[in-house]
Amino acid sequence: MQHQVMGYDRSATMFSPDGHILQVEYAEKTVRLGSASIGLNCSEGVIIISDKGKKDSLIVADSSDKIHEVDEHIIASAAGILSDARILINQIRVSAQQHRVTYDSPIDSESIIREISDIQQQYTQHPGVRPFGVALMVGGKSGDETKLFTSDITGNYFEYNAIAIGQNDEKIKEKLRERYNKSMGLNESIKLALEIFKEVLGDKFDINRFNISYVKKNENKFKKLNKEEIGKFK
Repeated sequence: MQHQVMGYDRSATMFSPDGHILQVEYAEKTVRLGSASIGLNCSEGVIIISDKGKKDSLIVADSSDKIHEVDEHIIASAAGILSDARILINQIRVSAQQHRVTYDSPIDSESIIREISDIQQQYTQHPGVRPFGVALMVGGKSGDETKLFTSDITGNYFEYNAIAIGQNDEKIKEKLRERYNKSMGLNESIKLALEIFKEVLGDKFDINRFNISYVKKNENKFKKLNKEEIGKFK
């Protein structure tokens, strides 16, 4: 509170005396207000399971999907301000297509997350702008393997075997540390993620509020599960 009174939170380019950029920390809190996504890299491929949150019954369900196609072999999800995420995802979609046209080959998933992170980092060091209030999770095929990455507000990114972003992310990550096993198949991984969501959400859990997509190691195209396919995991 003292730092706020002194004005250290008025700019994304101003460090507080104890080395914090307060606008970045506020943006990180925004990410944790967004509904969660879980990503798992398993023996068969990479999976993202996203909670769309509770939506108005008047909204068309398919218009609120939280897993986005970047390229046919790369998928992404976000937590935080989803309009911020849309800008980043549109940018990397263009980059993925430019790579195909230029090199006649699919872009590597790490190149995608690096570009996202570079943009996010730039918005922590320019006056007159605010940091992107969003964390992104990217999963996709790289060569013969699948990989899973997340980027944060500061522009850092890491590769994970399993990870969560958004609301209750620390609780979810603790459960993943206890129960995740890389030898699990696709169905086992999906069941694990939904079980964790059920434990975390409690009475709010509803199978119809989730998006599930995956990319298999032996295929070059992502698959999105429809409502009926997701319902089988009840």
